[in-house]
Amino acid sequence: MSQLRTVQVLGGGAGSSARVSSLAAGLVARGVQVTVCAPAGSGHAHGLPASGTRFVAVPRRSDPAAVAALRTACTGADIVHAHGLHAAVRAGIALSGRGTPLVVTWHTRAHAAGARGRLLRMLERKAARAAAVVLGTSWELVDRARRRGARDARLAPAAIPVSRVTGAPDDGKVRAELGAFGRPLLVSVAQRDHDALLDAVRGWRALDPAPLLAVVGETHRTGALGRRIATEGLPVVLAGGPDDIGDLLAAADIAVLSGRGDGGPLLAHEALRLGIPLVAARVDGLPELVGDAAELVPHGDAEALSEAVVRLLADPGRRQRLAEAGRAQAAGWPTEDDTIAHVLSVYDELATPAAAG
Repeated sequence: MSQLRTVQVLGGGAGSSARVSSLAAGLVARGVQVTVCAPAGSGHAHGLPASGTRFVAVPRRSDPAAVAALRTACTGADIVHAHGLHAAVRAGIALSGRGTPLVVTWHTRAHAAGARGRLLRMLERKAARAAAVVLGTSWELVDRARRRGARDARLAPAAIPVSRVTGAPDDGKVRAELGAFGRPLLVSVAQRDHDALLDAVRGWRALDPAPLLAVVGETHRTGALGRRIATEGLPVVLAGGPDDIGDLLAAADIAVLSGRGDGGPLLAHEALRLGIPLVAARVDGLPELVGDAAELVPHGDAEALSEAVVRLLADPGRRQRLAEAGRAQAAGWPTEDDTIAHVLSVYDELATPAAAG
């Protein structure tokens, strides 16, 4: 049997990079040859080369030079697997005329209105129709792919690596370093629509002691966040990158998610697994993911978000019940082995007879 050759194409988002790092390592362990194409830096940030994969830096652009680089990297592949909308569009263009099967995973849904919304829908149609199979991490994404013309769209809940807490963190040390000693610590992630989160901070900063919010940041989003935090004097700190989520959450009292974005599901997964009470906006597939194990509020409602956090801080019993419910909910999620086995079954369906043996 010849070795199956796959190319994984990323757009550079933190959550999808973490998931693909796990998938790539699992595929390599099962004898699959894996090349990962992603913007420079993202592969190294998530340990992709160390997992036994070949890493190729490809810009997150659709200009001829970037597409040509991706097309070259995909030469000889039996399966190309794109993660995210923009990666899928670029992979579809790069594979045009080749006949190489394209698998697309939609991890999250992008949102936009007006002209940008129309462009987004056009890109979704291009991605869905270019794919032999679209895998959605929630039924909402599966239905969306079908509406956009996908020939084959399936549910494929994605596992998040369990080992994101590095050893046994010293909670007191983490809190002291952040300036949260003797006060509640809340943890969130930088997302595109962060205004509701910072508006909510104004609702709970009157508490005594005032909670400190630590936001796990990404460089392309933290600029606007930092400016508003400084201007309004908000009790918020920007703390580390995606690899720090587990350690920060392990020291936190509450996890908070106000918006949409790639990092949201990652933080929700981690919070429930660690038994950290979660307050989150009711968006996309999040209610499906967390069930009754989180406090859900309307998206964009800063007052509801703030009030939910204040109520939880005043109710240790409710926090304990959410912690227990979160661990129970997480116990029913697919494991990394489940996810890798499912993806391999899709590859086996699509691989040419020569590649599959």
